[in-house]
Amino acid sequence: MNDYATGLTPERTSGGTGYSGQAVKRRVGSLVTGAAAAAVIVALLVALEWAVEIADYILPMDLDRLGIVSHDVNGLGGILMAPFLHAGFGHLMANTLPLAILGFLAALRGLGRFFAASLIIILVSGFGVWFLSSPGGLTVGASGLVFGYFGYVVTRGLFDRHILDIALGIGVAVLYYSLIWGVLPGQPGISWQGHLFGLIGGVLAAWTLRRRRRALPA
Repeated sequence: MNDYATGLTPERTSGGTGYSGQAVKRRVGSLVTGAAAAAVIVALLVALEWAVEIADYILPMDLDRLGIVSHDVNGLGGILMAPFLHAGFGHLMANTLPLAILGFLAALRGLGRFFAASLIIILVSGFGVWFLSSPGGLTVGASGLVFGYFGYVVTRGLFDRHILDIALGIGVAVLYYSLIWGVLPGQPGISWQGHLFGLIGGVLAAWTLRRRRRALPA
């Protein structure tokens, strides 16, 4: 039968049934390959964020106008654009490191799940901003993604019932617990709506994309 905790399949060895060296090597190789792919994808994501901000700085047009305009039907398109736009380099720098770290951790379990989780987070966070922010308000920034990846990584192990992911989630929760204050209203110039619904989107993504295990016959 399969060992769901490790993903390894017992194989016959010279001493009986157990995990062969080849199975362990395959598993380690898979983990290394997955980590490398996650690092590349997240590096490209961060590079895209910086490329867009540099273009916004150089070009005569104001790209930030493409962000989310609350309560304006024409501003709905900004839901997909806002995570890649920032109100200056200071804003982008504040988001870069947590986006890179949490994005990498979110991508470790497979790029397909990562892309799906990212889309869920962007949509939930964006619609939350569009509905709850002040009418006509313009919102840009990747902080919704940051909070979403935080919620996704912290809860993914619980829904998957995967011990390593649970340990990782606990570690992330301890290191980034201060993020929780960002979902509370009252900080001027901060979209708490984007933070709150990004977090909700991350938890929703973890639940939606959880690995469903087949029941074994008794």
